[in-house]
Amino acid sequence: MRVAIFASGNGSNFEIFADLFEKKELQGELALLFCDHPDALVVERAKKHRVAVETFTVKAVGGKRIYEEKIAEILKQYKIDFIILAGYLRVIGAPILDNYEGRIVNLHPAYLPEYPGLHSIERAFDDQKKQTGVTVHYIDSGLDSGPIIAQKRVPIFEDDTIESLEARIHACEHKLYPEVVKSILNELIEKGE
Repeated sequence: MRVAIFASGNGSNFEIFADLFEKKELQGELALLFCDHPDALVVERAKKHRVAVETFTVKAVGGKRIYEEKIAEILKQYKIDFIILAGYLRVIGAPILDNYEGRIVNLHPAYLPEYPGLHSIERAFDDQKKQTGVTVHYIDSGLDSGPIIAQKRVPIFEDDTIESLEARIHACEHKLYPEVVKSILNELIEKGE
């Protein structure tokens, strides 16, 4: 099972997955990082872990459709079987979805269907909710609308700041996401898919 991670920024979730693959706590091989921001910190993290990196922007290749087609071609070249989105801040388009239906998972920092899209933590905080959460789901053509695999609630305390809430959400993500991915990869490998 050859796995690609898509990320756009710092790469804290990438780091966790890279460590788990290296320790053989996740079955398969972390074969590729794709990043849509060539200067993102996650690119350096991937190099440190000796993971192949492909990175380019929509603008650099001439538009969204060409961008998606180029990624789809790269995924074929690397013989990728499964995709983990780890802070990848773009909607996945048809050229990729068509080849990876049911094989792309995403982590969202809210209890979907609450707060889809960007700035989920801030929106829940600003709305003075009592709780938010974390969701792992499959990707479809919508915005954070794919089938939900697992969710966990995270309380919002009266004395919380955005920073303290983000820290608790990230702690929850860093536990839940690897557990879910491990289960999915194990099942796919056992089925020989």
